[in-house]
Amino acid sequence: MNKINVAILSGGWSSEREVSLKSGKAVADALDREQFEVITIDPKYELQTLISLKDFIDIVFVLLHGKFGEDGRIQGFLDILGIPYVGSGVLASAMCMDKVVSKQLYSKLNLLTPEWLFVKNGETFDAKAIMSFIGAKVIIKPVCEGSSVGVFICDKESEVCEGINEVFALGEDVLIEEYIKGTEVTCCVLGNNYLETLPIVEIVPDKKFSFFSYEAKYTAGATNEICPARINPYLSDIINEMSKIVHSSFRCRAWSRSDFIIEGDNVYILETNTLPGMTENSLFPLAARTAGISFPKLVEKLISLSIKQQGVKI
Repeated sequence: MNKINVAILSGGWSSEREVSLKSGKAVADALDREQFEVITIDPKYELQTLISLKDFIDIVFVLLHGKFGEDGRIQGFLDILGIPYVGSGVLASAMCMDKVVSKQLYSKLNLLTPEWLFVKNGETFDAKAIMSFIGAKVIIKPVCEGSSVGVFICDKESEVCEGINEVFALGEDVLIEEYIKGTEVTCCVLGNNYLETLPIVEIVPDKKFSFFSYEAKYTAGATNEICPARINPYLSDIINEMSKIVHSSFRCRAWSRSDFIIEGDNVYILETNTLPGMTENSLFPLAARTAGISFPKLVEKLISLSIKQQGVKI
């Protein structure tokens, strides 16, 4: 039996570089060397290596979280090189990374999402008018960042001004979103045409964190992640269905993870990730483990789904 030549892309250029490197190492360590020939490439420094190996590589496992990896750009580059890869293509990656586009499409799909406004980088804004429209407490986010980078919760006009300007300083446009206090959960989807959801994860950050921040995400023990989530089965069904609708409608491939906030009987979708984290603290491996899928089996399943979907001949 021929080994499958897998190139793992991790590192890259974004603010999530360190998380990406950890995801890459975890996946590389999980692959059975009797089945897979594995090479790890950091495109920030080794892009030429990727190009030179394009005829050797059977499939790329993209683990470049954030800009230039999760936003469709590296996927387009791989398409040009003719190298198949795990996960979503250019269109789905770009739409899910852009929180404004995602919000617009959620609305088109009649999915409940928090009230929001969009401010372009450098555009003048009125903090009082923003809070009058959105509410007394708002969340400020960069439009195209992940892992809660540059996210602020504000309940004063001065904080809104400061938060927006901080995001502008990152070179980003700003999404201003209604703050909803509730139960935060996430739902992982596996598949292409046939979709399955994994057990829902409930996210409970330590009380010292006001939300599921970057620090809360990646500091061991900072967040209590409960799987399966302690929610009404009726709400679980809604979340599973919403996650599948988004995965299918956004044309995601192999895997995706959608985040939600539950307030009473209302389920609000927050965002969708086409390239979830794969570190020891990540949510997708936790959900898979709860479903009885070990980390190595999860990695193999994602590769298998992508090989079948893209018609890779080994």
